[in-house]
Amino acid sequence: MVTSIHVLGSRELGGADRFFIRLVEALTRAGHPTLAVTRPGSPVAREMRPEVEQLHLPLAAKWDLYSRWRLTRLIAERRPDVVQTYMGRATRLTRLPRHSPALHVARLGGFYKIRGYYEHAHAWVGNTQAICDYLKAQGLPSERIFHIGNFVPQPRDVSADERRALRQQLGLSDEALVVFALGRLIEKKGFADLLRAWAATPADAAGPPAVLVIAGDGPDRQALESLSGELGLRERVRWAGWQNDPTPFYALADLFVCPSRHEPLGNVILEAWQHRLPVLSTRNEGATELVDEGVNGLLAPLSDPAGLAQALSAMLALPSAERRRLADAGHRTVQAEHHESAVVNAYLALYERLAAERRSGR
Repeated sequence: MVTSIHVLGSRELGGADRFFIRLVEALTRAGHPTLAVTRPGSPVAREMRPEVEQLHLPLAAKWDLYSRWRLTRLIAERRPDVVQTYMGRATRLTRLPRHSPALHVARLGGFYKIRGYYEHAHAWVGNTQAICDYLKAQGLPSERIFHIGNFVPQPRDVSADERRALRQQLGLSDEALVVFALGRLIEKKGFADLLRAWAATPADAAGPPAVLVIAGDGPDRQALESLSGELGLRERVRWAGWQNDPTPFYALADLFVCPSRHEPLGNVILEAWQHRLPVLSTRNEGATELVDEGVNGLLAPLSDPAGLAQALSAMLALPSAERRRLADAGHRTVQAEHHESAVVNAYLALYERLAAERRSGR
């Protein structure tokens, strides 16, 4: 049994935050006492299942001395085996008390600034090999850097009635083919590229009319909706807004597109595969590590609307059996490499390895 404290300073509910929830809940279900330290009123705090113990701290900034003191005191009182931190703010504020037996593991899901934030941890986990290589290039000791991927949950069943109601809500005809995209509406997610690509993709490339459904919100939403209008896409695009539970949208979709210009991993790709959707992604960092082109997905040029349009047309023109083949291969990838039990066991094995090394004086 491993006791652990997990610290997250974010006020968002993006891919990294959702993984925090999934891992903490999975460790709790597996019988390992786990405390989640989050910001009061944050989306993560609200989404966490009630069986997970939570403690709320301001975690307001990198110089939040109160939160730093409270974390150190909490670790001294609880004496956990592991303290795992997520992203820069939580990692910088977390300092183990002197002579603490705990291990500090910093988990990174992006190419963050290292100096001044991460050096004091005992070990570092990158959720892609590219992030691990980046950590080594930043001068962290390679023997303490570990690659453990993310997992995504099994999707709940979505009834035919629920799909039908969503189709009506979105104003989609029964025969319309649904292309789905999901993410924060910010520049690096590439939604402007996707809209320009969609404008250059024939409406009947798949035979039946195809409609792009975008779920998400963010500071660029108004500009993106304006761009959609300028491109003459008002009838071919639906804006679904932020979705705490995107499952019905995945269930409604015929294929998934990830247009990101920068994506360290791509949880949305894993989620789409888990829902047995064929995936088209730009050649961002995460996708090139996840996608075996032509086997479990297709790839398009990065930050290139014309190239993305060409790839979209090619995906839409594939026979339905070929799209199913890609979707099934993607689902097998998730089950083999990004299943909950595999990722949880990898973390538990890492904790035990680090603890054994400490006991042996290494």
